[in-house]
Amino acid sequence: MKKKRLAAIDIGTNSIRSIVVEANPDGTFRVLDDEKSTVRLGDGLHRTGMLSPHAQRRALEALARFCKINAGYGVKITEAIATSAVRKAANGADFIREVKRVTGLTVSVITGEEEAELAALSAFNNFHMNGSRHLLADLGGGSLELVTSVGRHPDNVVSLELGAVYLTETFLSDDPIKEGALRKLRRHIRGTLRLAFPGERPVLNSVIGSGGTFTTIAAMIAASREEAFGSLHGYELLHADVVHLQAMLTRTTLSERRNLPGLNPDRADIIVAGVAVVEALLDFFNGNLLKVNERGIREGLILRALQRNGCVRNEPKQRSWKDGVLEFAASCHYDAEHSHHVAKLADQIFMAVAGSHDLGERERQLLEAATILHDIGYFINYTGHHKHSYHLIRHAELFGFTPRERELVAQIARYHRKSLPRAKHLEYQRLAKSDRLLVARLGGILRLADGLDRRRNSLITGLEPTLNASRLTLRVQGEGDLSVELFAARAKGELFEQAFGRHLVLEQPSPPPETEQTP
Repeated sequence: MKKKRLAAIDIGTNSIRSIVVEANPDGTFRVLDDEKSTVRLGDGLHRTGMLSPHAQRRALEALARFCKINAGYGVKITEAIATSAVRKAANGADFIREVKRVTGLTVSVITGEEEAELAALSAFNNFHMNGSRHLLADLGGGSLELVTSVGRHPDNVVSLELGAVYLTETFLSDDPIKEGALRKLRRHIRGTLRLAFPGERPVLNSVIGSGGTFTTIAAMIAASREEAFGSLHGYELLHADVVHLQAMLTRTTLSERRNLPGLNPDRADIIVAGVAVVEALLDFFNGNLLKVNERGIREGLILRALQRNGCVRNEPKQRSWKDGVLEFAASCHYDAEHSHHVAKLADQIFMAVAGSHDLGERERQLLEAATILHDIGYFINYTGHHKHSYHLIRHAELFGFTPRERELVAQIARYHRKSLPRAKHLEYQRLAKSDRLLVARLGGILRLADGLDRRRNSLITGLEPTLNASRLTLRVQGEGDLSVELFAARAKGELFEQAFGRHLVLEQPSPPPETEQTP
């Protein structure tokens, strides 16, 4: 059966985005194309109340291009929405009619509350909510949408006129930005939040943010830390990180901001206002942890379109990190029997050393994920498959893992064979010192466990570990000739010994003595 291809187009105040996906039979989807054009449709809207002819022309050109791309992919179903700028403009309806005439596209102008619900739908699809309270925030050029949620259940939806373009045009017209203008901006943001949430403020587990401001904040902080991840989806930062970024940005001119690492020059003029909103949100709700959702409204549109067209279950099951790992492993045609057997052996080794080396449940999950995925590089080629595994994992969309954790899983898998971590391995050297040690330790466990299944036939059925100050003794369980597995494990034990500072001893139970038969 031919798979359905759908597209979602989000016409925002600052940019227009289009995403094309292919629906899978199991209700998931695969992204085929994701385009963005910064058209500044809301340019000057605050002053005139109208969409300018130049802004409309830019938007129409981008939409015509997106429609041609989508048609090339064979898209039959397109969900298109317009948000704050078109909603507020006196000539918004005229613009929608012109879009229809030029492109044939039917665009729905949605309310701020609908924007918030779409952003929440995306967040629910990408993050563990765990029954605790979260604030879901989507910050665009014209408005800020907020959803407070207990687990996957929203209990308050608010749309506020606190978009980055709107606030910049209203308060921050000077370059460099004047301190008095910044004070007025901050007072306005906090006053707007107090009016929207007059009662007791909810205690939050985290803020989950979508929209260009949030991804830009993550990109700038990652760049300042010299971090290089395949994706910033799920990136986590603290309130203090945003405070420091805000302080730095307010001391710069526009031309200086355009050259800052991690900041797209197209966003340099509106980033100060955007960061001010994010900092005020964290301060107002006393939130310390911020998680970045790269998908947001356009993914919410796709999810809604999939539901409307019978491509997904009405009540999707909450996924776990392991579900995401197994889905990705299956898509790479992994050797399930070998991978899960190695995972079993690796876990037994992990449990023997965890208590003595401050390794907890999350480290255990990172090891299991890396072990399940360690051989997926075969999907590309046997030669250098450990390196292929690394690149596949670091660019994968692994549900429930932050960019740092995805990088750790990728590097743990990468070191399951061939060379040990070296100074010339730039990806390894970029890691924080504590993460380099963690990769070496978990990679050493995986490397050892992989050797214990050298012939991929699960001959070693279990391990009896004994740990002391100087050594780890593994008494292997199994029947028959295990010499190949023991040889391979000893050959691959060097990384484990270096990382844990313990000698490795492998023992096989002696066969029971033969009993004399009485005549």
